[in-house]
Amino acid sequence: MQAGKQIGASRARGRDAFRPRAPRTESGRRLMVLVLATAVGVFLATVPLHRDWFDLRVYYGAVGEWVHHGGGIYDYRVPGTTYGFTYPPFAAVTMLPMALLGLRTAIAVGLLLNIAAALAVLYVLAAPVLRRHGGHGWLGFAVLGCLLALFEPVRDTFSFGQVNLLLLALVLGDAWLLAGAARGRARWAGVGIGLAAAVKLTPALFIGLLLLARRPRAAAVATGVAAGGTALAAWAAPDASRFYWTEALRDTDRIGQLAYVSNQSLQGVLARLAQPAEPDRVVWASAVVAVLCLWAWRASRALRSGDTMAAFALTGLAACLVSPITWVHHLVWLLPALAVLADAGLRHAPGTGARRRLLATAGTVYAVLCSSVVWLWYDDASGVDGFLGSNIYVWITLGLLLGLPVRQDSPNGVRFAAAEGFTAAEGTPPAGSRPSSPRTSGSRAAPQ
Repeated sequence: MQAGKQIGASRARGRDAFRPRAPRTESGRRLMVLVLATAVGVFLATVPLHRDWFDLRVYYGAVGEWVHHGGGIYDYRVPGTTYGFTYPPFAAVTMLPMALLGLRTAIAVGLLLNIAAALAVLYVLAAPVLRRHGGHGWLGFAVLGCLLALFEPVRDTFSFGQVNLLLLALVLGDAWLLAGAARGRARWAGVGIGLAAAVKLTPALFIGLLLLARRPRAAAVATGVAAGGTALAAWAAPDASRFYWTEALRDTDRIGQLAYVSNQSLQGVLARLAQPAEPDRVVWASAVVAVLCLWAWRASRALRSGDTMAAFALTGLAACLVSPITWVHHLVWLLPALAVLADAGLRHAPGTGARRRLLATAGTVYAVLCSSVVWLWYDDASGVDGFLGSNIYVWITLGLLLGLPVRQDSPNGVRFAAAEGFTAAEGTPPAGSRPSSPRTSGSRAAPQ
């Protein structure tokens, strides 16, 4: 018996020897962050393909055409291309200040907004996890910030000058407001989701999440804000609004080729399979209905279990799958799922198989989504390797939708995404809540 205990202790020490440890001194921690940030900066400056703010140039040109030349928002084309503005008219209304700026200034402002949005997203997703598991304060945030910068959808959002992080921050802002319901902030909940849905249609699925969570007031606010933004755009640009809602919305060719390898949605999978023919719309619609049913079932179960962070993450996954076009940079909506997966692993005791499996899955998913691997099939996605490889981000998204772990927090209630982290920080637990449990339902993600 004593020998068995000694062997067990020896194995535990061996595992501890390979477990990463933070430097013990403040100067050591600063040096580690400096080295890591420098390495990440050098990598970002030299390795990934830079997109030259292409999408921001589209926004800038379309708004300029509308304001300075009296043209239509959807008439503008980037010189030498067929690409123009593809968002709802309200998005152009929110971008009107760009008409007062030079292009370089607009790029700088866009960078600053994306940095602010990235910091907000990082705080909402990481703060509760670091607080629960002892994440070394600022050091944990600094390391996670470097990891966030390497994530391909985040890299592309910055280099395209895209708005994805801003929309994710708006939706996560509603999660934060709902988490603070006891302090009177919940009356504003739904504004962020409504604004995001008025700018791009994909976040509208989060209104469905509010309904599943039995937050009718927040759902009504989100719907009202989205409708109000759309009405404002119809007043400001009636011709553009009429064109968008009656013609442009149905014309996916205006956005890009469905079979393009960057389209990591169900529609993209079907389009690459059908090349050079068009994908079957009935098959796609059936797949969308199936995914939405799976999402509603899994999100409802997560809500009943009290794990609405998982429900939120599942909604982002489903939105990416059912959208006709989900470019790689749209996959910032997978970040909440990564946070849930990592948190689920850390809740298990060190050295346990469940902890190793979950953290290995989270690390593998993160690494693949940093790798730009789908671009290996840029020219040819035929064959078995093309089917598997060119759609790998879709398989990851679908696997997470099927197998994302759900935490069992409270049998009685719904706590909206991040409630535990924010209210614990303020010293007041959510009404009716109980201490979180390390138990998980579905302790490992589905194979990718």
